[in-house]
Amino acid sequence: MTLVLSGCGHARGGLSVLRDFHWELPDGLTLLLGPEGAGKSTLLGIAASELTPDSGTVALDGEPAGSASYRRAVGWMPDGVMPMTGLTAREFVAYVGWLKGMRRGKAWRAAGRALERVRLTEHAGSRTSRLAPDGLALLGLATGLVHDARVLLLDEPTAGLHLHHREVFQDVLRELVDEGELRALLATADPAALPALATDGAADTVNTVAVLDTDQDESAPLYSGTAEDFLSRAPKGTARGRAPAAALAAVLGTAPGSGRDGARDGARDGVRDPAADGGHGSGRDAGRDAGRDAGRDAGRGVGPDGHGSGRDGAEESGPDGAEGTDR
Repeated sequence: MTLVLSGCGHARGGLSVLRDFHWELPDGLTLLLGPEGAGKSTLLGIAASELTPDSGTVALDGEPAGSASYRRAVGWMPDGVMPMTGLTAREFVAYVGWLKGMRRGKAWRAAGRALERVRLTEHAGSRTSRLAPDGLALLGLATGLVHDARVLLLDEPTAGLHLHHREVFQDVLRELVDEGELRALLATADPAALPALATDGAADTVNTVAVLDTDQDESAPLYSGTAEDFLSRAPKGTARGRAPAAALAAVLGTAPGSGRDGARDGARDGVRDPAADGGHGSGRDAGRDAGRDAGRDAGRGVGPDGHGSGRDGAEESGPDGAEGTDR
């Protein structure tokens, strides 16, 4: 299972965000860091086939981005999952499955399993509008699992969460990655998004750390390496709890006393040469459907096939056993 971006370029407002970008998503859990405006959301949007690159291609095991099979295999959790008033957590997740092309009965059953995997079973019947921020974050994770995604793309999923809730989210995500052949890419500007990165167990939680920069003109991430190698970039004597932020500053060349060009040259050492890997690059869909398309379609009463009401479709797969539910 390999998600590959080949020669991707994308401009926004006349400014180049990505240029001839090559990257193969590593195994396991990858943390994508970088300041605001570095292109993290753009990269995830292209990988989710929500954005079409101006140049280049994206594929998962040879399936091109945008195809039905690609979209079913790639789950997307945007920055901020918006609840749908009136829908329970299970209805919400089941509706996303339906948007992905699942039959209602299958989507309903899969929604129950997805909520169990993210520890939200006890809230399956709760209205999404009543879920706390941490519950919404886990709900977004469930929408990426309902259709058996093999790749999860997560944009600032822990933003605004307290430390304990960030720890719960990272533990659930790590469990999901460890369960089978699932790759996850979590993009954030905050090195503290995954608390484990500031502990001795960093390598047990995060497999790869990659970094993008705002003025990047590289054809690959500015940096890509293991969690331990990334943390080793922090200045000697840095407290472990401050190591992630210090390492990121060093890679970006913004650490006190560091020369930006020198730091960038050092960071490039952590990026693999695509040629050395046999041509491979170095080391906003399901959630967006829920937060944007689901809300839009439900609001105007149009389902993914152009017929019927999205609201009715979700209710028919609801916990009250309404007609039309195939359980």
